[in-house]
Amino acid sequence: MGRLSIGLALLAATTLTGSLYAQDSSSPPNFIVIMADDLGYGDLGVYGSSLIKTPNLDRMALEGARLDSFYSSANVCTAARGGLLTGRYPIRLDLVNDVARPTNEIHLADDEITLAESLQSLGYKTALFGKWHLGSRVDWSPVHQGFDEFFGVLHSNDMTPLELYRQQQVIEDPVNQNTLTERYTNEAIRFIESNRDDPFFLYMPHTFPHVPLYVSNRFSGQSEAGLYGDVVETIDWSVGEILATLDRLGLAENTLVLFTSDNGPWFEGSPGPFRNRKGSSWEGGQRVPFIAKWPGTIPGGVVSNEPAMNIDIFPTLVKLAGGTLPSDRTIDGKDILPMLVESANSPHEALYLFDKDRIAGVRSGQWKLVVESSYRAAVTSFDNPNSYYGPTGLLFDVQRDPSETFSYTREFPEVVTYMRDLLRRGQAELGSTVLQDMWNRPN
Repeated sequence: MGRLSIGLALLAATTLTGSLYAQDSSSPPNFIVIMADDLGYGDLGVYGSSLIKTPNLDRMALEGARLDSFYSSANVCTAARGGLLTGRYPIRLDLVNDVARPTNEIHLADDEITLAESLQSLGYKTALFGKWHLGSRVDWSPVHQGFDEFFGVLHSNDMTPLELYRQQQVIEDPVNQNTLTERYTNEAIRFIESNRDDPFFLYMPHTFPHVPLYVSNRFSGQSEAGLYGDVVETIDWSVGEILATLDRLGLAENTLVLFTSDNGPWFEGSPGPFRNRKGSSWEGGQRVPFIAKWPGTIPGGVVSNEPAMNIDIFPTLVKLAGGTLPSDRTIDGKDILPMLVESANSPHEALYLFDKDRIAGVRSGQWKLVVESSYRAAVTSFDNPNSYYGPTGLLFDVQRDPSETFSYTREFPEVVTYMRDLLRRGQAELGSTVLQDMWNRPN
């Protein structure tokens, strides 16, 4: 094996100048963020799926940008949604110990500033059609967090009671889940048509392919990947309908459309070449698809393996809308438009991957340091001097070895030192706990 390039120095990201951020105040860009629930990295054709057909998402990637090292900010639903909507690591939001359920008090705090609230203050019309999952009470619903319109459910579809809401009113109980994706799509098209003359932010966090899986008759039995494939292909149809609506209304060139997933796949679905699944901080648990389309601004065919995270969506969109980030709190996300437009380097020196309130892994450039994982419901530490690996952690080159199969802690001690410095920095800044306090020991 040849020597691997260390590449530790953080390169300054290319800064875009000119018209991209100096939008005409009379026509600021529209934003559509579509997020699937428990969709795997390998579940789309453009990411390698051969059984699930996703022609609309494949075309969206071909005509726009695809990020191949994009992470969710959490390995489960609630925390991931909090990270996306606030631009902050979920540990700052106190959303890391469990997901929001009808049986608990977990919710996004009222004093958090969401992307919807930020854009609403800039004159945007805002809507959420889909699964909220940031509080299971009506007074914690999206209409209290910056969304003018809400049509959807408050939590995952395996929780009861599952009720369909329009604004704060229950309109269906129990929910007919067979047609949920189509109904979300119809609401999205209506919203776009109604706001064609106003700047708008449409957030579509889909209910599926979280289990239990449901699909309408028109899509049932169409996929080579069984019911799961039918569900994903329905979401792909939905994306196609939304893109066609933008084209029909002449809005495509003024609308940035993003597609991603909240975490890796659960029992079905494909994590692609990556290790493990939802609930873990291995790549298969948090590395997710990310596709961006904006005709006339994002050139077609951009593909980047630079690391980014869903916390970056908040600052990117706020900046594009002509707004400023909140100054009274830390925003962990960075503007990633240069990555989408010019294939710029990542603006992050480090991205932290969590297991609840603990940093389980650190990604920086080509490297990832893993310090803990779960095994048989127990947490195994890789930075414990009493363990087989000693107090170092496992060092992976996730560009050459994306499946995190072979550790290079022996070969690159200087990289381990650098990565552990980043880990300590993140723990101190974010208040992350450690499995065992071994940080005063020499490497």
